[in-house]
Amino acid sequence: MPPSMENRGGAPFMASGSGGDYRASSVPNAGPPLRPYQRGGAQAVVTPTAGRGRVAKKPGGARQVDEEDQLIVRPLGAGQEVGRSCILLEFKGKKILLDMGIHPAYNGHASLPYLDHINVEEIELLLITHFHLDHAGALPYFLMKTKFKGRCFMTHATKAIYRWMLADFLRVSQGQEQLFTESDLEQSMEKIETMDFHEEKEIGGVRFWGYTAGHVLGAAMFMIEIAGVRVLYTGDFSKEEDRHLCAAEIPSERCDVVIMESTYGIHVHEDRQTREHRLVSQIANILHRGGKVLIPSFALGRAQEILLILDEHWKSHPELQNFPMYYASALAKKCMSVYETYTGAMNDRIKRISAVHNPFKFEWIQSIRGREDFDEKEPCVVIASPGMMQSGLSRELFELWCSDPKNGCIIAGYVVEGTLGKLILTEPTEITTLAGQKIPRRCTVDYVSFSAHTDFKQTTDFITALKPPQIILVHGEAAEMGRLKMGLNREFENTDYKFQIHTPGNTRSVSLNFRGEKTVKVVGTLAEKRPRDGEEFSGMLLKKSFTYTLADAKDIANVTDLPKTELTHRVSISYNGSLGNVANLMQDICSDVELTSETEAVFLGILRVKKEGPCLIVEWDGSALADMLSDALLGMLVHIQEDEPSDALPKQSWDDVSERRRYFDAVRQLLSEVYGADCITADEEQRTMKLDVKGKSAEIFTDDCKAVTADLGFRSSLYTYLARLYRSMYPVDFWCHTEAGLVI
Repeated sequence: MPPSMENRGGAPFMASGSGGDYRASSVPNAGPPLRPYQRGGAQAVVTPTAGRGRVAKKPGGARQVDEEDQLIVRPLGAGQEVGRSCILLEFKGKKILLDMGIHPAYNGHASLPYLDHINVEEIELLLITHFHLDHAGALPYFLMKTKFKGRCFMTHATKAIYRWMLADFLRVSQGQEQLFTESDLEQSMEKIETMDFHEEKEIGGVRFWGYTAGHVLGAAMFMIEIAGVRVLYTGDFSKEEDRHLCAAEIPSERCDVVIMESTYGIHVHEDRQTREHRLVSQIANILHRGGKVLIPSFALGRAQEILLILDEHWKSHPELQNFPMYYASALAKKCMSVYETYTGAMNDRIKRISAVHNPFKFEWIQSIRGREDFDEKEPCVVIASPGMMQSGLSRELFELWCSDPKNGCIIAGYVVEGTLGKLILTEPTEITTLAGQKIPRRCTVDYVSFSAHTDFKQTTDFITALKPPQIILVHGEAAEMGRLKMGLNREFENTDYKFQIHTPGNTRSVSLNFRGEKTVKVVGTLAEKRPRDGEEFSGMLLKKSFTYTLADAKDIANVTDLPKTELTHRVSISYNGSLGNVANLMQDICSDVELTSETEAVFLGILRVKKEGPCLIVEWDGSALADMLSDALLGMLVHIQEDEPSDALPKQSWDDVSERRRYFDAVRQLLSEVYGADCITADEEQRTMKLDVKGKSAEIFTDDCKAVTADLGFRSSLYTYLARLYRSMYPVDFWCHTEAGLVI
C-alpha cells in the first residue's frame, strides 16, 4: 500500500504504509448543480459519473453541494453558434476566460461576447488559443476598454500575427462601428504575455500549459489545472497534418473535462488529395472558359495552405502558367514575413524545404494590395480577404464578378450563418450589395473545404485517446452540436467508456461537482522515518495556492521558500514601584528570576524587564512561552498598586513610645501571618526583628520603617508591607509627609 493520509470529517491526518513522501487524499464528494443561472440563462442538467465529479448524498437522500467544489463552464460566446468564442471557467474562487472573439456576422458591440454577464474585474486570467477574429477579435477592446486587471497569454506566433490580423480588420471595417482604435491595438500588445508550447505557467494557483492545435500557425490547446482538476480547452483544432502545419497533439495527461469545438458535427472531411484535386480542377475549368476565379480567404491561416497548393500545381502544369494568380491583402508581405519567421513551428516537410529555400516565396503567385494592382479584364485567380465576404476586397470583387456566368467563386473554408459566404452556398439568384442594390448572381459557386477544423472521425479518435468523463461542446451551430452529441453517444454506447456530453447555449452554465483532491506532502524530518500504521503526524501545515505541505516548524526555512523573521516585542507601561517588587511577585509564576540590578531583571531567560523612570519596559522574542509569560506580567502590573518607601518614615510620627510599640506589634503580627511565626526573631526592647525565609534573611527596624537585606526583591516586598501597614494605621500622617517618597 502506498503511503497515504486521509482527513475525514476533521479527523487528524494518519499515515499508513511506507516511504518518506506521504500523501493525503480526501474522500470524493460531489453533488449536482442546484443553483440556476440568475441572468436569464438556464442551467444545464449535470449528473457526473462515478469517481471524480460524482454526486454525493446525505442520509435521507438530501444532496450535499459545496459551492467551492462546483466547476462552472459558461459560454459567453460560441454557445450553440460559431463566432465570438469566449468561455468562462470558474472553480475554487478562480475565474478564467478562454478566448475573446467577435461574431463575423455582426458589427460593433453586437459582435462582442456577452461580457455584461460577468464582473470583468474578477477575471484573473485570459488565454487566447489563436489569432482568428472569432477567437481574438475582441481582445483589444477587452484589454483597453474594460476594467480587466488580470493577465493575458498566447503563443509567440499568435501574438505576432494577431497584430497584423487586427490591423487588417480595422482597415476593412472602416465605415462601421469600431470597437477599438489603432492606438488601442498597439497598446494592447504591451499587455499580452507569450509562452511556448508545453511551457508550464502558474498564476494564483492556476497551472496551465499549451499543446499544438494544428488549426493555424501558433494555435494552441490549453490544459488548465485547479486544485487537481484538469480542464482541456481545445479551441479550434485539426488532427490532420497538411502541407505546412503539424497535426494536433493528444495530451498524455489525464483530464477531467474537455471543452471542444463541434464546428462540423458528424461531417467527415474528404481526404487531402481529393480536396486538392477538386480545387485545382475547378480553378482550371473556370480559367479555360475565360472566367476569373475568386477564392475568399482570410489573410492568414488557410490562405497559406492554398497558396502552397496552387504554386506547386502551377509549377508542374505549364498549360496554366499563362494565367496569373494574385494574393490580395494589404498585409500580404508582412503576413508572409511572419510565416517565414516561424517555419520552425511547422511540420517536417516545411522544415526540409526551408533548409534549401524559402517555402513561402512563391514563383507563380504575386502579392497585391488592391484592384489597382492587377488587370481585371483577363482570366486570373485572386485569393482575397476576408474569408466570409462581409466587407473588404473579397466582397468588392464578388459584387463586380458575380453577374458573369464565366466567373466562379470557390469557398475554401468554414463560413458562418448570416454572412455572404454562407448565403451564396445556397446559390441565390441575386444578392444585395453593400450599397443596398440587388444584383443577379450568375457565377458558379463551389465549396471545397480546406478548413482545418476537426471532423467526426478526428473528434472520435481524440475522445477515444483521452476518455474524459465530461465533454462540453462549443463552437458549433445548435443542429451540428446536437448531431455530434448523438453521434458520439452511438459510437461509444457498447463500450466500457462512460461519459456525459453537454451542449450549453450562450450564458447558460454547466455545473460539475469536483471535490478537489487535497494532497499533503510530508517533508523534512517528519518524512525521514518509516511510518507505522495508525501513527499520527504533527507539524505545521503550509498551504500555497492549492498544494499542502506538512513539516516540522524547525524545518520551515529549509523545506520552503518562506523567509524566517525574528519578532521582538516591546511594551512600555507606567509603573512607579520598584523592580524588586516585580521580581518577588513573579517568583510565584516562574522559578528562574534573575534580578541583575535594581533596574533590570530577566525571567526564565526569555523575558527582559527594565525600569526607566516612571515606566517599566518589557521585551521578549516571539514564542508561545514568552507570550504567555508577558501576558501574566502585564496583567499583574495593571492590577497591583505599588507603595514602596525609598526612605524611613518621618520621625514626627513617633513622639509617643506607645505608638512605636503598637506599630512594632502590628508588623510582627503581619509578618507572622505572611511568613510564619517560626521565621521571626523579635527584640521588643529595641523594636527590631530578624526574618529568615527560605534562605533569605532580613533585619527590620520598625522605628525607622526600614528593612535591610541583600535580596532586592525580598527588600521590596518588606518595604511594601511596612508602608501599607503604616498607611492603614496613620492615614492622615501618611498623606501629610509626602517628602517620605511614599507612593500609592
